[in-house]
Amino acid sequence: MIEPDVYEDSRGFFMETYNRNRYFKCGINTVFVQDNLSYSVQGTVRGLHYQIRNCQAKLVQVISGEIFDVAVDIRPDSPTFGKWTGFHLSDRNRRQLFIPQGFAHGFCVLSEIAYFSYKCSDFFAPDDEGGIIWSDPDIGIDWPVQDPIISEKDKQYPRLSEINPDQLPVLAPKPITRG
Repeated sequence: MIEPDVYEDSRGFFMETYNRNRYFKCGINTVFVQDNLSYSVQGTVRGLHYQIRNCQAKLVQVISGEIFDVAVDIRPDSPTFGKWTGFHLSDRNRRQLFIPQGFAHGFCVLSEIAYFSYKCSDFFAPDDEGGIIWSDPDIGIDWPVQDPIISEKDKQYPRLSEINPDQLPVLAPKPITRG
């Protein structure tokens, strides 16, 4: 969880949403190559998504609205494999969440609408996409939404226990550049 410095006054506020040197000092050595913006309506659940060979670390934040953001550890050799964590992110708390490579990611929209922005460490590769059903009972995510709106693609994903290990993220070291 990252809580950026926010400078507020009677006009509004200013915050730095990303500064490579500051994040490097905090141990986040990721080089981001793609930015995405998502718009969703209340009750939408997106995820749980990951890429298999082109693993993505993500730095996520809400521009407008509120979401419940979830990361699931799907690194086969990890002691926390299959465990999840979730955080409320909103335009009010202005928090950011860093999701390392090897985690599946998803979120649900709690406000009427939400604009969700995220940086990715690798490019989106449609042929490399993987996913886990959002309601996997073995993971047991406590989603704060009833009868969610879910894409047809997301409804078709298997449970984590049904995924062959060769279809889970392959973590390869990425070059680190310092600025």
